Amino acid sequence: MIQALRVVLAVLAVGSGHAAAQLSIEIIGGGADQIPIAIVPFAGETQVQPGISDVIEADLARSGRFRTLYTGRQNPPVNETTGVDFGAWRTRTADALVVGGVYPAAGGRYELRFRLYDVPKGVSLGGLAYTIAPAQVRATAHRIADFIYEKLTGDKGVFSTRIAYVVKSGPRYQLQIADADGANAQTAITSNEPIMSVAWSPDGRRLAYVSFEARKPVVYVHSLATGQRRAVASFLGSNSAPAWSPDGGRLAVALSLEGGTQLFIVIPDGAGVRRLTSSTAIDTEPVFSPDGQWVYFTSDRGGGPQIYRVSANGGDVQRVTFDGDYNATPRLSPDGKTLVFISRSAGGFQIAAMDLATQQTQMLTDGGRDESPSFAPNGKMILYATDAGGRGVLAATSSDGRVKQRLSVPAADVREPAWGPYPAN
Repeated sequence: MIQALRVVLAVLAVGSGHAAAQLSIEIIGGGADQIPIAIVPFAGETQVQPGISDVIEADLARSGRFRTLYTGRQNPPVNETTGVDFGAWRTRTADALVVGGVYPAAGGRYELRFRLYDVPKGVSLGGLAYTIAPAQVRATAHRIADFIYEKLTGDKGVFSTRIAYVVKSGPRYQLQIADADGANAQTAITSNEPIMSVAWSPDGRRLAYVSFEARKPVVYVHSLATGQRRAVASFLGSNSAPAWSPDGGRLAVALSLEGGTQLFIVIPDGAGVRRLTSSTAIDTEPVFSPDGQWVYFTSDRGGGPQIYRVSANGGDVQRVTFDGDYNATPRLSPDGKTLVFISRSAGGFQIAAMDLATQQTQMLTDGGRDESPSFAPNGKMILYATDAGGRGVLAATSSDGRVKQRLSVPAADVREPAWGPYPAN
């Protein structure tokens, strides 16, 4: 099913004091076998902004796994304590129903309650209650969407996660962090020099990236809580492509400090530099496997860019990709079963996915300049950069290639996406 749902979200660049350009999310392809779901406007939700039911509905629709049904305004409002007329909702072809309410609480806070129902069976699938401040409305709506998604699909939701990306407007580069739906964008750093290779720490508290502000590529680790950062690789020559180990205790980087670009391991405070690969080729773009045992990387040691792997402790190198003459930028799914990468096909560069058990490869995108893939923490979506209308935009595809999204900022180039981990409990 092809959809044409556009959700326009106001993005605020906190710290700059000025409203940033709007981030537009367009769903351009939907998944098969979508679950028809009705999200009834929450009783009393007009007391707070944004509308809780609207955020939940947009989250679920954007996933491609749900077909949201028009509910209109219910009079009187349906809430989690009101008896549900399951027969009426079956007539409207709903398989699932969400009802809830917002109620004033002490200290200017609100109590938010909801319940999810299986309409064909006429039973409750559970619900939750939160006491929140007005500023927590959107975040709580994302948590509710995560609850619904997991109950109905069996997979953990990612609506409460964040994404990072680089926006280039004129000569200025901004590293921004936003909610997974593009809202609440904040600027971590602004520079007149390129910022690239953004990578989240496993705990979501730090970002590693490469900046050229010192007139050469330097790897930094940036604390999101304090804004403080440290140069962890600023050696003579090139310092690039940081990747976190699953425990957050190491970074794999590509350095040319010993001649030629090779892989090294470094502690996030810049200490303990250890060489990982030794070749006369260019070894770059490392990424750890989810179990921390392997480092996958791009190398031209076979004559053209291909993907290899090496033990995280060093040793013999194994080639992973063999089809085609250009395969680069490896990324592992969170379960370690799928490798996605950039593959050249018919003169263009697209996202490919390889099942590591069967070695079967599937092309997920059909763009000409797709780059920088990044898995959602549940492995169901892949965020990447591409071109549209002559400028850089972000896009996302489901891991089976069926669901497509496009994210763009008017009059700016958007690049270097990285999908963050699940938030800490």
